[in-house]
Amino acid sequence: MSVCFEVRPLRAEEGVPERDAHRVRIARLLTAARLRFCGLETLVDDAILIVSELVTNAIQHGDGAQVTFTMTVRDGFLRLAVHDETPSRPIVCHADADAEHGRGLFLVNCLAAAHDGTWGTSDDGTTTWCCLAVPGGRP
Repeated sequence: MSVCFEVRPLRAEEGVPERDAHRVRIARLLTAARLRFCGLETLVDDAILIVSELVTNAIQHGDGAQVTFTMTVRDGFLRLAVHDETPSRPIVCHADADAEHGRGLFLVNCLAAAHDGTWGTSDDGTTTWCCLAVPGGRP
């Protein structure tokens, strides 16, 4: 499954436009529906959190005009990927206890590890992905 949508590049002084914030919600809903359809209900909660973080990062930190979200199940892994046209690698932050932001990729890393998976970026930095082991190793 692949979904592509337009976004407006952010300026430093602006917040995420409502239309783009809505895109995150749509990506979560599509993820949950597809996983339930595939009989992978046990992955829904963690997968939608990961998708939320990856799509939000693409919208907030990307400077392209579109974001593509892809979800595949293959070789016993669920792969969630977000492509945002921006050739920069995301960095896992270690936010202070009172920080309101900066934990997204830390959460992605923890959830991937909890599901015997991993996460990373494409060689050119334009795609951030996460793989989670499918319970029972189903294709």
